[in-house]
Amino acid sequence: MGTLKIEEDKRADADPAALSTPDPQAPSPGLILRTWVGELTLQPERWSLWRPVLFGCGAAVYFCLPKEPLPLVGMVALIGGLGLLGARSIWGRRQEVSICLMLLACLIFGFSAAKLRTESVRAPLIHAGTGVWDIEALVVDIASPGQGGQRLLLAPIEVRGLGASETPLRLRLTLRDTKVLPAPGSVIRVKALLNPPPAPASPGAYDFARDSFFDGVGGVGLVLSQVQQLDPAPNLPWRLWLLTQVNGFRWSLANQIIGVMGSEEGGLAAAMITGHEAFIPKAEVDSLRAAGLAHIISISGLHMAIVGGFAFGLFRVAIALWPWLALRVSGKKVAAIAGLIAVISYLILSGLPNPALRAAITACAAFGSILAGRQAITLHTLSLSALVILALQPEAVTEPGFQMSFAATTALLALAEAWPRPARVIEVPWPIRLIQGAGTLFMASLLASFVAGLATGPFAIEHFNRVATYGLLANLLVEPVSSFVMMPTLAVGAVLTPFGLGDWALAIAGWSIQVMNQIARGIASLPGAQIVVASAPGWTLAVSFLGLLWLCLWRGRVRWLGLPLALAVSLCPRPNPPDVWVASDGSAVAVRRGRDAVYLRPDAKLFAAQVWARHRGLREPLAPELARATVFNCDVWSCRPSSPDVPRVSTIWTRQEGRIQARIASLCEGAEVVIVRGQVDQEACPGRIMLDEGDFAAGGSAELYRSPKGAWSILWAQPLRGERPWSIGPSVPD
Repeated sequence: MGTLKIEEDKRADADPAALSTPDPQAPSPGLILRTWVGELTLQPERWSLWRPVLFGCGAAVYFCLPKEPLPLVGMVALIGGLGLLGARSIWGRRQEVSICLMLLACLIFGFSAAKLRTESVRAPLIHAGTGVWDIEALVVDIASPGQGGQRLLLAPIEVRGLGASETPLRLRLTLRDTKVLPAPGSVIRVKALLNPPPAPASPGAYDFARDSFFDGVGGVGLVLSQVQQLDPAPNLPWRLWLLTQVNGFRWSLANQIIGVMGSEEGGLAAAMITGHEAFIPKAEVDSLRAAGLAHIISISGLHMAIVGGFAFGLFRVAIALWPWLALRVSGKKVAAIAGLIAVISYLILSGLPNPALRAAITACAAFGSILAGRQAITLHTLSLSALVILALQPEAVTEPGFQMSFAATTALLALAEAWPRPARVIEVPWPIRLIQGAGTLFMASLLASFVAGLATGPFAIEHFNRVATYGLLANLLVEPVSSFVMMPTLAVGAVLTPFGLGDWALAIAGWSIQVMNQIARGIASLPGAQIVVASAPGWTLAVSFLGLLWLCLWRGRVRWLGLPLALAVSLCPRPNPPDVWVASDGSAVAVRRGRDAVYLRPDAKLFAAQVWARHRGLREPLAPELARATVFNCDVWSCRPSSPDVPRVSTIWTRQEGRIQARIASLCEGAEVVIVRGQVDQEACPGRIMLDEGDFAAGGSAELYRSPKGAWSILWAQPLRGERPWSIGPSVPD
């Protein structure tokens, strides 16, 4: 010890700074480079996971274009991608070169696939303002009900006044009288008001017309007459005939379920078995949504996993209990075949909706891995299924269902990779092992629900503007009931009900649905159960998605660089909300009063107004008529401001020229902005901003902003949509 002390004193005398703490220095470029090289060496088998990510990015680039590229561009991109793959086979001996060429090819293939998919589904669209049409059509399916009521999906046989080249492939019509719904496969004649699929409710909001375009729906409308049943159409194309037969069976099964279970429990059961949501009471949907359980309604990954897993487990146990058979066949592979059959059957029974189709592809990839002797549920299996889905439906990259499903699944698989697997002591008595297993299962369920909620949170905020505060608790309480009782008994009931033998299974399922509804109502009634959050700027969602994928797919410490990116939607400041919103045809107007939305015409375009209010983080009025009466003077056709607390906006929503001329002078008085649904002379209100029919036909829905100095600016929806096949409209007005 003395010798060491002497040596320290000598070094201190020679260099007094030798024993001092060195100042922290920035890492050198060499250290940074060595760190990145070290991180890259941890990813030898991870680069293939990025193929669907780059493919999806290429498709996203296509959908973000402001103008539709020429069809030749898609073919050129396809050839370019193939050229990169050829170059990879020549110059790809170095791993980094091979990886770069592969990922760049996936990016180009994604763009090409999106363009080619658009050209393959392109079909005629109804133009706005075309009026009322006599329609003879085949009922393809009973569509999910909308804000206006029950809807039919039709394949037009004849639309009088339209030639074959102008007739849409599909129409979706809302019925006024829903006492008797025509069954799928029947032929009807109606008189209906037709319009193109709805444009975005507000600038930057979700474009439902794009979904309709890829579903082949070229027009929507309202049935104005009684539905007249006609003789069945002869000589239908075999695919359309088969589709109507399947949909007819689904509709018949849904009615049988309702007859056995009643509307409250049966409506939800019918939706989860057949995909028909026509029977679910609105109050039940609202409570499920407020509790964070609305995903139960739509057939998606959860339902496919439970049905496929139930069939797999049932056959696996059955084979194990038969020793003669267990010694001669691979029980795991036979069970995988049974799971495949169950998933495909459920997909057909559900009517092949896009979320169910994507979930079925993922499930088939998992069972296919088992048949190939590989691990079923891995990130590589998920990557393959995502690549197949995006190749078949590149538009999925824009849809909330795909984004949320794969974000949650990717996060859960990344969690499974990182989950510690401690060694088990086999001498532990079984009661202790049972308690330990139950504790581990509970913690795993809690953490899985928490991680899935975090992964889907940015998409729930950006697309739906709702946050279910107690969603984690609700899902933890409902999961045992839905996974082990409700879905298995519904599956058994669906098989036995057509033979009149499924009442007992549906009774058990009805009890489980009652339990779930009670949990949903209890949680929805808690204070602050549902919070409305304004949407962040559009670019933040893409950044959050890429940040989440970086966290899940990368290995090593650098993966945590994705955390701030994943939080972009939550952390980015929200823009100031607009002062006025106008519907795409000028038929409805809403204004902002502080943080509250006031609807000037609550009986029209209510869904669009609600979407706008949530999109901007505004509170919706509990009593719309009363909220309007406190700040506006309104009659049957128009509204004028009566309070200085709201923007000075007047509106009239009739198109009749006589009524407009009779009211225009009084509407201009005391107003800064005058909104007219019909046509009006722009000089009728000197010094005021006038918006009329021509403006909305060109620009779509609009948001108006008033600066502190009193200047007004207008943001239109149409320029944000661009000139695409699903967006009909000329250039925006000045």
